[in-house]
Amino acid sequence: MAQELTILGLESSCDDTAAAVVRHDGTRGTILSNEVIGQDALHAAFGGVVPEIAARAHAEKIDLAVEAALAEAGLDLAAVDGIAVTAGPGLIGGVLAGVMCAKGLAAATGKPLIGVNHLAGHALTPRLTDGLAFPYLMLLVSGGHCLFLRVEGPDRFTRLGGTIDDAPGEAFDKVARLLGLAQPGGPAVETCAESGTPGIPLPRPLLDRPGCDLSFSGLKTAVLRARDAIVAEHGGLPVGLRADLCASFQAAVADVLAEKSRRACADAPVTAFAVAGGVAANRSLRAALETVARDAGLPFVAPPLALCTDNAAMIAWAGAERLRLGEVDDLTLAARPRWPLDDRAAPMLGSGKRGAKA
Repeated sequence: MAQELTILGLESSCDDTAAAVVRHDGTRGTILSNEVIGQDALHAAFGGVVPEIAARAHAEKIDLAVEAALAEAGLDLAAVDGIAVTAGPGLIGGVLAGVMCAKGLAAATGKPLIGVNHLAGHALTPRLTDGLAFPYLMLLVSGGHCLFLRVEGPDRFTRLGGTIDDAPGEAFDKVARLLGLAQPGGPAVETCAESGTPGIPLPRPLLDRPGCDLSFSGLKTAVLRARDAIVAEHGGLPVGLRADLCASFQAAVADVLAEKSRRACADAPVTAFAVAGGVAANRSLRAALETVARDAGLPFVAPPLALCTDNAAMIAWAGAERLRLGEVDDLTLAARPRWPLDDRAAPMLGSGKRGAKA
């Protein structure tokens, strides 16, 4: 295996069509390009991501994203050593669009094809940005997932806990809709909370139970009830009280994540505490988690905000890590809507014909 690998990565698991070129020098990574084509405008009228619209947009834009990424990197396909693609989990139409594009590129060029678990891309991002040594503790906190992982290798993950219902990002989106805020909900709630005071009493779910599992569904319902009480008292939702609700909700999420993170840090001997995923872009949550790491005597690693949300640089890096281990796929690579990182652990959110959700 060459000391230096240059990988083209493709990501299309939700509502961002992305392509990137990353160089792996054997230890650290260099992002040569990182193109993201967002779909916010396409879904704005629906209050959330519409899978059929997202899939069509991915099919229309994925080749353009690849062209832009190669152009920004100053390379052509002949110069890359492999093609990595998110093969799951995610919205199946979008995942399929990316996988089929990657298969076509691999078949046309003879380059290795590497299927990447989207969650592994997030979990391995601290290795791309900071060269973090294994094993480290990862809190992967995003719109669809929330997991505590002990990251032991490019393809070895031990789940220490996770959400038993809604992920934090999903809760942020739902709370934003309840309060009449724009989507995506995470940034909207965070902005609204800046002018509020976290004085409205809300629950901190599962803090009375041992372990690192989390729950956010009841917290979302508590926000609904608090909103209804305010509307009944004031005949509407005053701007100031809406800001207070946002601040109170955000504080509750931060308290839960911080306490569960303390437990996870104590449970697993690790080199550092890292956080990744879209919700990791929230400044208040980051501050709470950084305090936990400091108290535990661990380095705190949080990728740049642009690498917290879905992107293809993390997929290219994860693909390079797999390729360096000699792990490649062939043209039978399948798109998977579900794909747990730790397949030894019992499913947290149930299972079915398509496999365990998490």
